[in-house]
Parts: sequence; C-alpha cells; structure tokens
Amino acid sequence: MTLLWLVTLGWAFSFSLIGVYLSGQVDDYVSVFVRVALGLLLFLPLLFRTRLPLERLLALMAIGAVQIGLMYLLLFHAYAWLSVPELLLFTIFTPLYVTLIDEVLIGRRHLPWMWWLAAFLAVIGAAVIRYGGIGNEVLAGFLLIQGANLCFAAGQVAYKRLELGRAVDQVQAFGFFFAGAVIVSGLAMVLFADFSNMPRTSLHWGILLWLGLGASGLGYLGWNLGAKQVNTGQLAVMNNMLIPAGILVNFIFWNRDVDWPRLLVGGVIIFLAVWLAGRTTKAPVSP
Repeated sequence: MTLLWLVTLGWAFSFSLIGVYLSGQVDDYVSVFVRVALGLLLFLPLLFRTRLPLERLLALMAIGAVQIGLMYLLLFHAYAWLSVPELLLFTIFTPLYVTLIDEVLIGRRHLPWMWWLAAFLAVIGAAVIRYGGIGNEVLAGFLLIQGANLCFAAGQVAYKRLELGRAVDQVQAFGFFFAGAVIVSGLAMVLFADFSNMPRTSLHWGILLWLGLGASGLGYLGWNLGAKQVNTGQLAVMNNMLIPAGILVNFIFWNRDVDWPRLLVGGVIIFLAVWLAGRTTKAPVSP
C-alpha cells in the first residue's frame, strides 16, 4: 500500500495544474503526447536490459495505450466541458469499474462482498466530499470522464494480472508501457492537434516536465507496481483517495477554501473502505 499512498500524494497536484495552467492554453493533443513521450524518455535507457518475451512486451504496450494513451486524451478534453470540481466529482466511480472489470476479466463467480462494499463506500465518501453545484451542460464532459475512468480501471486490472516477473524486470520493461501510449497519442496529435497552441512559456514546459517525468513516469510505475502488491478491493478504493488528497494540496499550496466537515466525513468513509478492503485478501475462484 505504501507505493499507492506515495503516488496518490504526487498525483494530487496534477488536476489543478492541468485545469489552471494548461487547459485552454496548450492544445490537448500536444499536452498528452509531450507528457507520455517524456515518460518514455525516462525509461528508454533501461529498455536494452529487458528480457521479457515479446508477447508480454506487446501486452504491456497495449495496456499503456489504453490506461494512459486513451485515458489522457479523454481526460484532457473533458476540461473543456467541466470545472475542476465537476471533473473530480465524475471520477468517483472508478472503484466500481475496477471491481467490475476484475470480476469479468478473471472469470470468477464473484469477488468478496467486502470488496464490493469497500468500492461503494469509496464512491459514497468521495461524493460526500466533492458533490456540489453542477453546470447545465455537463453531459459531454461526464461521458468523457467515464470513458477515461474505464480506460484507467481496465489498464490497472490488466497490468495487475499480467505476469511480468520481478520488480526489477518490470522497471526495465516499463518503457514499453509508455511506447503504447506514445503511439496512440502521437497519431491523435498528428490528425487533430492545433499546432498554433504549442507550449510557449517556461511555466507550460515546467508543468509538462513534472507531469511527464514525475506524475506519469515515476507515478505510473509506482502505481502499477503497487497494484500487484494489493488485492483488487484495496486497488479499487485507493483510486478515490486522490480526491481528499487533492483538496488538501489545494488548501496547503493554493489557499483554496475547504468544506472541512464534508472533507472529514468523506475522508473517514474512504479510510473505512480501505480498511474493509484489506480485511479479505483472497477471492474465491470458480470451480
């Protein structure tokens, strides 16, 4: 769980940085491509040490194409339709998607009821924290975020179930994860980007460097390594821990207002969900 907690803290900075400093100023397709390309660049020197079979590497590329390639394209476009609070609100269903996809993909009769309860509690806790006024024209943004949630959930489950050997083998091969995302985002950029809205300022490039090398490069490595160390219930509910973490970051670094009673109540519910998910470590398998 330690890796998931650390990555959550790092990712807590990302939503506001994108919404405030990149969305509407830098083309979304360009932002996504630069972000994943920097992640690939970070791991490029290690690819020559990779000893995994070709089919595993291709599977890793496919996971990266979906988990961050398609997901980022949908997420960045959602900022045009949603405010940051609305966007965070609509991400709260990811724990349910993780749990459902794992049950469907693995072919079990059912996952432990406690994992489902934990996922529902994580959604309720996040809704307590984030629910507020919603604009009238949010359907397009809502659908984009649900698509992004599904991509992120599917990628997490697929990586968790893919046999990649020791942690050192996963680190050495992780560049292929970003290679898949680079292919998808690069094709989208060539076809649809407005190249008149390129990053221009040092602030733009500084944020993209953090998003590419820190939040994406090291962040997704840590998250996916952590996903292999926890059960599906814990992985599912940790997806929503980003919401209280993001609010605290906004308060500490940007002095944003916080509804403390809602944050405390919702945070306690999500922590309860994390605790419940850890109470059952194995799921029954079909006979």
